[in-house]
Amino acid sequence: MTTDPSDIVLDPTCGSGTTAYVAEQWGRRWITCDTSRVAITLAKQRLMTAKFDYYELAHPDEGIRSGFKYKTVPHITLGSIANNEPPKEETLYDQPYIEKGKVRVTGPFTVEAVPSLRVKPFDGNTPKIDATNEQLARTGETGKQAEWRDELKATGIRAVGNKVISFSRIEPIIATKFLHAEGEILEEDGTNKKAYISFGPDYGAIEQRQVELAINEARSLKSKPDFVIFAAFHFDPEAAKDIDLINWHGVKVLKAQMSVDLLTKDLRKKRSSNQSYWLIGQPDVEVMKAKDGKYKVKVNGFDYYDPVSGEIISKGTRHIAMWFLDTDYDERSLYPEQVFFPEGDSKRDWTRLAKALSGEVNDELIEHFRGIESLPFSEGEHKKIAVKIIDNRGIESFVIKELK
Repeated sequence: MTTDPSDIVLDPTCGSGTTAYVAEQWGRRWITCDTSRVAITLAKQRLMTAKFDYYELAHPDEGIRSGFKYKTVPHITLGSIANNEPPKEETLYDQPYIEKGKVRVTGPFTVEAVPSLRVKPFDGNTPKIDATNEQLARTGETGKQAEWRDELKATGIRAVGNKVISFSRIEPIIATKFLHAEGEILEEDGTNKKAYISFGPDYGAIEQRQVELAINEARSLKSKPDFVIFAAFHFDPEAAKDIDLINWHGVKVLKAQMSVDLLTKDLRKKRSSNQSYWLIGQPDVEVMKAKDGKYKVKVNGFDYYDPVSGEIISKGTRHIAMWFLDTDYDERSLYPEQVFFPEGDSKRDWTRLAKALSGEVNDELIEHFRGIESLPFSEGEHKKIAVKIIDNRGIESFVIKELK
């Protein structure tokens, strides 16, 4: 209400993206923030599938900065009637003229996060890592890790289907630097299974080096675990890939997403019903060769650990809310060339936008973007693709594949 077209609007509480949606509708630029992965997912989905009226510009040559052309009404007063004066014109700023026959969609936008800073040496050699000088995740016991342990003991890890991986005991490990806790998982039959836990850093992603050293420490301990669990706020894509590829006979290696609410300390109430840890599934993505030397990608779904059966089970694609494909990943930013909504919710996918653009888009393509298989694409400069999959809990998984 207090801004003009092209002004920037900042909303520190994104929610479902209403501020961003309204800013797009009225020609404002916007920045919005949120700590909730569900809120960010809803906002992305809402913005990508939105359509708006096309308003006439006051001065088309100057662009949006010139503002819109608004409807006006005469403001007749008793004074103007008595003095036979022409009435003043009042501008109706909530009623810009609509240019018929044009439909507007959301402009380009980015989704950004606090980066995990890494310095690449000029000579290309990887510097030797001194474990004693590493980030908090790798320096043994800290006060925050004590809070994270207590929360993990109280709430467990939420799996799919409202199942929970519960712990009967969690204690710190003093003798290791990259394994921060050991505990016992309470099975359905009442037995306990040993688990080692490695926490990621406060801000930033858990990296390959931590995964490697934590597994080495777990192998060196006398007591072989049944589980090794990596719990973090973010996972480096290569580290996540390494975790998925670990093959240790008799040991299950799992990833758990930590809720950012754990960073709020005393502002958060401690309840056993808190959903502070979520089990991350292992995405199953297949790269296939298509005609004319092109490629296609197929998402087969997720493999999850089932705490009831104790087995890794496939949940297929029914839990996938949306997935993105970057056909030429540069290892810095994900630029989705293709976006899919497999759940088939007509209120949240491309359906309404396709109706508004009737005759301008291919109906078969719209139907294809509700699926799990990409359109054919050519090999890019970097010869790598990236796939980001978001399940219906808002948990993101990131997969990088090389094109061979």
